[in-house]
Amino acid sequence: MQSKQISYIRTITDFEPEIAIILGSGLGDFANELKIEAVIDYKDIPDMPVSTAPSHKGRLVFGYLGEKKIVIMQGRVHLYEGYTTQQTALPIRVLRDLGVSTLILTNAAGGINKNLNIGDFMLIKDHISCFIDSPLIGKNEEEYGCRFPDMSNVYDKDLRKAIKKIAYENNICLNEGVYVQLKGPQFETPSEIKMLSALGADAVGMSTVAEAITAVHCSMKVCAISMISNMACGIYDTPLSSDDVTQATSKCAPTFSKLINEIVKAI
Repeated sequence: MQSKQISYIRTITDFEPEIAIILGSGLGDFANELKIEAVIDYKDIPDMPVSTAPSHKGRLVFGYLGEKKIVIMQGRVHLYEGYTTQQTALPIRVLRDLGVSTLILTNAAGGINKNLNIGDFMLIKDHISCFIDSPLIGKNEEEYGCRFPDMSNVYDKDLRKAIKKIAYENNICLNEGVYVQLKGPQFETPSEIKMLSALGADAVGMSTVAEAITAVHCSMKVCAISMISNMACGIYDTPLSSDDVTQATSKCAPTFSKLINEIVKAI
């Protein structure tokens, strides 16, 4: 039985994407790279959570990137907007029901590892999820996956290997590390960053992990890339600002576009 979200989307387009890309803060302009077939605002889709964060347009963009059939989430929803992790899971399940088998997650993140610099890209190899509720709490949705999904290969090893090769061949500096999602919206304190560093986190943000867990539950292949938009609190003796995040992501947009384009070609 089709969900009400899919039923509505199918009144607009019968496009069946293979790959989905979720664009993080400041990275939404990548949607302009597509040969666009259809655009649907989240607010028009029944019961779909709506983006309220700055720079998140809140719409699905369907189209072609080269020969590949893509759907882009031009903006996501966050826990700090008042949504539950279960609500953040809904868009991922909609993507699965549209036919998506591979999910590319992106975000702007704060660098914890001092070997990272503002403007760097970090390929997520693993995550720390214990600071947020699991999106799978509650009755298990058997049509999507099992009650206790394995999380030993969330960020697909084969995809990560291919992405590292692409970055090397295109002379793009790509680090690899562990990402932790917190709830926000406040930036972290210096003591919290010390704690996260001791736990093994290389970067911190307010998204992505719940989406990745949901996608794995749905048997999707997942990869994720953080753009280091700022160094986390206490790394430098300067206050943090969302304006700095926007400026950093804007500067890195061309390199980001190149990297994502090449990744899609390789999938």
